[in-house]
Amino acid sequence: MALFFLSYDLRNKRDYQSLYKVLENFQAIRVLESCWCFRCEGTTSKMLRDYFKQFVDGDDCLIVIQCNEINNTPQWAGLNLLGNPNQL
Repeated sequence: MALFFLSYDLRNKRDYQSLYKVLENFQAIRVLESCWCFRCEGTTSKMLRDYFKQFVDGDDCLIVIQCNEINNTPQWAGLNLLGNPNQL
């Protein structure tokens, strides 16, 4: 399964609950205040972006990034994270 990072900036309305609920369904973990990580198969960053955009407002920002692996090692690094993506 591929490792994905999702980050967002919610602007005016800042209704996080619907987004949090769907991230919970993906068993995502929060790694930074507005950045989550999860594993998913059979999809792309674009497909996930299109799916998640229904849970944010039109003026909000959203990015989904797939993290590649080299020799079975995810290519990410962090410091003082809230959660560890390697635990997924």
